[in-house]
Amino acid sequence: MKPVPEATARKGDDAPSARKLMAENNIEASAVAGSGRDGRVMKGDVLAALVSAPAAPLVSAPAAPAPAAAPAAPRAASRADDAPREERVKMTRLRQTIARRLKEAQNTAAMLTTYNEVDMTAIMDLRNQYKDLFEKKHGVKLGFMSFFAKACAHALAEVPEVNAEIDGDSVIYKRYVHMGVAGGHGLVVPVVRDTDTKSFAQIEKEIAGFGRKARDGKLSIEDMQGGTFTISNGGVYGSLMSSPILNPPQSGILGMHKIQDRPIALNGQVVIRPMMYLALSYDHRIVDGQGAVTFLVRVKEALEDPRRLLMDL
Repeated sequence: MKPVPEATARKGDDAPSARKLMAENNIEASAVAGSGRDGRVMKGDVLAALVSAPAAPLVSAPAAPAPAAAPAAPRAASRADDAPREERVKMTRLRQTIARRLKEAQNTAAMLTTYNEVDMTAIMDLRNQYKDLFEKKHGVKLGFMSFFAKACAHALAEVPEVNAEIDGDSVIYKRYVHMGVAGGHGLVVPVVRDTDTKSFAQIEKEIAGFGRKARDGKLSIEDMQGGTFTISNGGVYGSLMSSPILNPPQSGILGMHKIQDRPIALNGQVVIRPMMYLALSYDHRIVDGQGAVTFLVRVKEALEDPRRLLMDL
């Protein structure tokens, strides 16, 4: 009997959601490494393959040779009596792709992080005053993320290099803001497109929709593509301070953190205020220190006095 090719033999065994996603994106099953039993292709394998695929260049140019991959560091030896208490679990394709991209960001970008802190009193008072009316009118809760998204979009207009990317020997400045929102969605980063032109309600609705999709496992590759800047909310997990890693090819990422009551000096007196540390990681190849600090100061000013957003100040 003539042997059946492996890709053909397993085609019918691939997950239906994976087959549908491959058909929609014109991908052959043989081009996707399956992580399921007997090489079965799962939806996560297809998503990982799509995320890892290089984006189409904006201008035709000769492809640069790919750098040789550095060998993985050898695993530290375990004591013989520890081995039975260890468990080896293969990384999912999605986790492998994310790990590779994060390492690429560290190897490629000249990444630095600058810090500041913001007094959240004004936003918390405004939110408490209007949250019920906001939810009644728009059908969605008023969270903190919309304030941060609008504040970042406002600051990006003044410091456009934080919203740019490097392509060979050119810098591409984006005249739009597609905001990646990390935190609360697991490993994936859905993108709110045209954040700079959307209202608070529109932003909150999209973020809530991404949350529902993430819980149902229905986030699509289109939901995660095209971001120009990212906000990472480690505060939802209780993080007080961190240095977020860039999401390549983006040149900036803002880290939000836990809101914590702390004593600060205000008008010559010590007062207790709800404070949050902010962190901006940026690619120093195109963003200089002055630009990074200016961006973070503008975000701080907009958050501490949200009226500045309404008056474009």
